[in-house]
Amino acid sequence: MPSNTALWLVAQRGPFELRSAPYPVPLDREIVIKTRAVAINPVDWLFPIIGNFAFPWLKYPFVIGSDAAGEVVEVGTGVTRFKVGDRVLGHAVGADQSRNNPAEGAFQDYTLLLEHMTAPIPDALSYERAAVLPLGLSTAACGLFQNDQLALDHPSATSKPTGKTLLVWGGSTSVGSNAIQLAVAAGYDVITTASPKNFDYVRQLGAIAAFDYKSKTVVRDIVQAFGGRTCAGALAIGVASTAPCVDIVYACKGAKVVSFASPPVSFDDAPPGRGRTVWLVPKIARMLASNVGLMLKTRTRRIRTQFIFGSSLLANEVGPMIYVDFLPQALADGRYVAAPEPVVVGHGLGEIQRGLAAQKQGMSARKVVVSI
Repeated sequence: MPSNTALWLVAQRGPFELRSAPYPVPLDREIVIKTRAVAINPVDWLFPIIGNFAFPWLKYPFVIGSDAAGEVVEVGTGVTRFKVGDRVLGHAVGADQSRNNPAEGAFQDYTLLLEHMTAPIPDALSYERAAVLPLGLSTAACGLFQNDQLALDHPSATSKPTGKTLLVWGGSTSVGSNAIQLAVAAGYDVITTASPKNFDYVRQLGAIAAFDYKSKTVVRDIVQAFGGRTCAGALAIGVASTAPCVDIVYACKGAKVVSFASPPVSFDDAPPGRGRTVWLVPKIARMLASNVGLMLKTRTRRIRTQFIFGSSLLANEVGPMIYVDFLPQALADGRYVAAPEPVVVGHGLGEIQRGLAAQKQGMSARKVVVSI
């Protein structure tokens, strides 16, 4: 049995340490991959700071990480889609409450993946490029297609125009890049926001119009752009993005639903080491106050809002719809782009900590990746 090494988060609010780890044994409809690349998400570097608040069920030490790409080395019973040697990407869901399993964290040499949360990747797609997809893709898919979210039509190679337009606030982010492509593949027009330097990029992904999210007139401009269009709802990505999306869907005809993937306050200024609790308390208070204000606003306007938990699709029809039915062929046909283009910061598990620091420094528009 191969030896395994993982980057462990050793304690609640503790440090990351490189240690040995048990080799994962696949059960029914599970596979083990030799991890070749992992991508780092903002939530990863926030784990030592807010992990006990956002993931109170985790028992430490724990292995985190959601985005993995690699080579299948073992398959469990009931697995029919993969064989040893296949190149795959997968959403590692160890931190989800229903799994709560460090063997399913991506930050290790050998990672356990669920068959229906894994997709084959074409030979032309590098492991590093493939690793940018899973969490951003899953989060976008949850928001767009789950019945408790926007509940849009599903994407396919033969989708027909729905005659409806979706608002994606934050189109150049990892989640936004996937949301634009998924919505277009499902037959929706997409209006999005981004920095002006990314307007061409989001249009290349399929958006019909892009607006500067920092503009003082952005809400009015987007409402005007919708004109006589029927709104399919809004996907809000980024700090303080939900409120303007609420204003826009309220002013447009169509669905009065906003799915949001980001909290109303930023945690980017979290201090290292001591002082985190003192810093966190007022931050949480501001977040709760903002949520109460938003709730009052949406209730009076009869607008439904729902927070997106990016791994919830593992337990419903959206997970297999994306990773089994849609993504494999879309990647093979070149109809889907692994975006945004990653920044590869190093090679080896030991470089993940450098990647976490790089992600914190604001490389979120270009996802940080480490080769293993």
